[in-house]
Amino acid sequence: MTASPITATDHVRSHLFGTGDRQSLQTGTDQWRDLAPDILRQRLVIEGVPARPIDDELIRSYLSALSRAVDMVQLIEPVTHRSDLYGWAGWIHWETSGAHFYAWEQPRLFFSVDVYTCKAFDVDTAISFTRDFFSARTIVAKPF
Repeated sequence: MTASPITATDHVRSHLFGTGDRQSLQTGTDQWRDLAPDILRQRLVIEGVPARPIDDELIRSYLSALSRAVDMVQLIEPVTHRSDLYGWAGWIHWETSGAHFYAWEQPRLFFSVDVYTCKAFDVDTAISFTRDFFSARTIVAKPF
């Protein structure tokens, strides 16, 4: 009798989910487990409606200024790219992780910032800085 071959899905599942028994991955906040409680991870999503369209220069300026506002060490200059279909994206690498930025002009003016760090930062500072930087008429944020 020969054993059935291990598929790539089986291999990935066993390494990512810690089991090779094909149990379904549980999703949602009730099933979340902190797999690295000894590593600080802080996340913040900020979304808003800017006063005017956002371009690559403004994204780079914002990401560098955000670094200073929340006391992060910037390792590289911010990187940006524009998709004809989806608008602008930007990223900055910090010594303790980084931040991603996305901006739309269509179907509406809108931006979204994802901050992920392994160093604690003041959420209120990041939110108020972002609101003021973009003169955002409307802004929402979710830390986790």
